[in-house]
Amino acid sequence: MGEMAVPEPDTAVVIPAKDEADRIGATVTAALKLPGVDLVVVVDDGSSDETGRVARAAGARVVRHSRNRGKAAAMESGAEAVRLLDEDHPRHLLFLDADLGETAAAALPLITPVRDGEADMTIAKFATRVKLGGHGIVVRLARDGIKRLTGWEATQPLNGQRCLTREAFEAARPLAHGFGVETGMTVDLLKKGFRVVEAEVEMSHRATGTDWRSQLHRAKQLRDVGLALAARDPLMPPIRRHLP
Repeated sequence: MGEMAVPEPDTAVVIPAKDEADRIGATVTAALKLPGVDLVVVVDDGSSDETGRVARAAGARVVRHSRNRGKAAAMESGAEAVRLLDEDHPRHLLFLDADLGETAAAALPLITPVRDGEADMTIAKFATRVKLGGHGIVVRLARDGIKRLTGWEATQPLNGQRCLTREAFEAARPLAHGFGVETGMTVDLLKKGFRVVEAEVEMSHRATGTDWRSQLHRAKQLRDVGLALAARDPLMPPIRRHLP
């Protein structure tokens, strides 16, 4: 049997990162092994550690924010960097979290439906799910909001591992602020008629803990997801109804 043909480079990986020096190198290395990927852009979003240096040493192009501007801004900066680096034709965009480590190499099921023209955006479903303390409140808010506005029910609506065409990304702009970006993007693309599908992947990232920093992170997620939905649905029930 002959070897499987390697697709021509058609996909760029964008990785927003803040203070991820311990994992970003492995994530970049794994992402560069994906078939059809020849460009990884890491957006160092105001890190205080060596995230940018480690990412560059692993083979990534690095965009630096001098201060932390949030996930949505980092995604915008990364996508713009890809556009500027594109020489031939617009690449598909694969967004990955910085802390995936070597499991980033398992992202091909996200790329294939977009590459084959079967979807405009894919959203990852992690085959192995980590129990996240308190996280279910935000997931429920996002899932209920997306279903109410579009009729589509997402399994893991906050999953940041997504691949989409450049056309779909541009249609989703301006992106919702901060941690509301995934929810807003899903709603906007579905309402505009783009095809969104979920794909199961064998990937995992660091679990969110239960200390005060983790609780603050979830509070910000709840706020941002609520704001993203409210901007798209003036009749949305108050966020407090989703609190325990």
